[in-house]
Amino acid sequence: MIIDTHCHLDDERYYEDLDSVIANARANGVEKFIIPGADPQSLPRAVEIAETYEGIYFAAGVHPYDAAHYDRRHLEPYVAHPKCVAIGECGLDYYRLPESEEAIAAEKRLQKEVFIDQVRWAKELDKPLIVHIRDAGTDSLQLLQKYAGERGGVLHCYNADDQLLKLAEKNFYYGIGGVLTFKNARKLIHVYPKIPADKLVIETDAPYLTPHPHRGERNEPAYTTLVADKMAELSGISREEIEKLTTDNSLRLFSL
Repeated sequence: MIIDTHCHLDDERYYEDLDSVIANARANGVEKFIIPGADPQSLPRAVEIAETYEGIYFAAGVHPYDAAHYDRRHLEPYVAHPKCVAIGECGLDYYRLPESEEAIAAEKRLQKEVFIDQVRWAKELDKPLIVHIRDAGTDSLQLLQKYAGERGGVLHCYNADDQLLKLAEKNFYYGIGGVLTFKNARKLIHVYPKIPADKLVIETDAPYLTPHPHRGERNEPAYTTLVADKMAELSGISREEIEKLTTDNSLRLFSL
C-alpha cells in the first residue's frame, strides 16, 4: 500500500475526472490520500472530497503566499472535522519577494507571524504540521525548533537543505516526491541517504512536480509508484519494503 501524503485533489484540474484519477491511483496501490489546505477558498471542496471518498483526508491551513488572508477563525470549523488530520500547508516562501528592502522586510514579517500562529495552533491541538519551505531554510528551522510541539509534522517537498535534517529530532518527517526522479536532482539524491528511514514519507504534490518520465503532464497520485521505485533504488531495498516503510511512517505521523 502507498499513501500519498500531499496531493491537491481539490485543484480545478481534477474537476472533470476525479473519479478516474482516484480509481487509477487505487489500481496502482495508493489507498490513502491527504489533501493539504493551501488555499482557504478551496477548503470546502477538499472537505467534500474527503466526505465522499473512503481513505481521503485533508489538512487545514494557509500557504505563505496567502498569508495576508490568514484568519484562524475561518479555519476553526474545518479543523474540527473528523477527517482533518493536520494543520497546513503552512510555512515560509522567500522565492518571490517584493523589490524594495522595506517591502521585503514587511513580507517576511507577515509570513513569520502567520506561520508561528499555525505552528502554535498545531501544538495546542496536538496535530502534525504540513510545512512548505522555499528559500527560507534558516528562518523555518529556527521557528520550528522554537515553537513546534512533540507531534512534529512533515516537511513537504523536502528541498535537500542539510540544516533541516536537524528537525528529525523534533519528530519531523520528510516528504519525497517527483523531484527525486528529475535529472537535475543531484542535491536531493546526495542528501536522501542522510534522512532517517523512519522519517520518510511519499507525496506527489499533484497536479504539480510530475515525476520522470511524465514531466510536462498533469501529476496524479498513481505516480507515487515512480517515486517509490526511485526511493527503493537509492535505499538499496525492494519497492515493497519502501511501500511498507513509508506507509507505516505515514500512518504514525497522521494517526490514520
